Amino acid sequence: MTAARTAPDPAALLARVGLPGSDAYDLPASQLRFPDGAEYRVEIPSVEGPACLDAVLEVARELDVPVTRISQGTGVGLLTADELDRMAATAAAAAVEVSLFARPCAGWGTSAMARAAAGAAVAPTAHGQDQVAAVVDEIVRAAEHGFRSVLIADLGVLSVFGRLRSSGDLPPDMQAKTSVMLPASNPATARVLEDLGADTINVPTDLTLPQLAAIRAAVSVPLDVYVEAPDNIGGFVRHHEIGRIITVAAPVHVKFGLRNAPDVYPSGTHLEATAVALSRERVRRARLGLDLLARHHTGATASAPGAAGLAVPTATYDHEGSRDAGGA
Repeated sequence: MTAARTAPDPAALLARVGLPGSDAYDLPASQLRFPDGAEYRVEIPSVEGPACLDAVLEVARELDVPVTRISQGTGVGLLTADELDRMAATAAAAAVEVSLFARPCAGWGTSAMARAAAGAAVAPTAHGQDQVAAVVDEIVRAAEHGFRSVLIADLGVLSVFGRLRSSGDLPPDMQAKTSVMLPASNPATARVLEDLGADTINVPTDLTLPQLAAIRAAVSVPLDVYVEAPDNIGGFVRHHEIGRIITVAAPVHVKFGLRNAPDVYPSGTHLEATAVALSRERVRRARLGLDLLARHHTGATASAPGAAGLAVPTATYDHEGSRDAGGA
């Protein structure tokens, strides 16, 4: 009779390749920090144009919310040159990072699979090499207008971004923020995104504290965590968990979406009044979340605008590698 063979321990196999063997149920406190020593930063998403950015900064001043990053979902291609320049100049003056989405994507194109019940995972991807080229063009255009952060939702595009930055075809300080639609649901996937050049990773909205802690053990780049999520990606309101999320996931961008709100993508002047109103409420939600954080986690440290490592818009840059002096 042949002796029974002991199966390899999966946790040990994962450890051999430098990954956690399980989710981190002991909830270890992260020792990592942003370059300024802070544990968290405040991000307001879906800031779809100059009027929305003005509204965010106005309410942030009124409510004393230290907004350090705003992100946009409609895409670089649906902003005019003047709108891009206005956003860059406003953000630069406020020392706030702006991350613009690099599109197009299958869901906004002619993909049939993206519209099928089982094909939704295809929707955020670049559909064919023509769309890859179009996304790269949006990234280059953002850089030309002085932006130093783009949102990426396609694995191949992220790889191309990393190579173009390394080759000098993109500014060396250009950052890649991966979208929640490029799901890093586990430490192994998060490691891949980091290896390909992601500077900050937006994790899925529904990860538990042990799952977040395990991802943090695998990567060193900041995590972006929705503490209030739009309805179409879960609709979770996790304000009461902000303190524990910061503890296990630092450095973390605490991201205030908005539940019970219309989807405005792609936005434009026809939706501007609604988009501005939603932007204002997101900052109010951030004030509520930070007040709750202060009640129970008084030691959590936040970055202020202008902090080291923020991808604040800067001088313009062309693909030949020369920079213009001054301006947005």
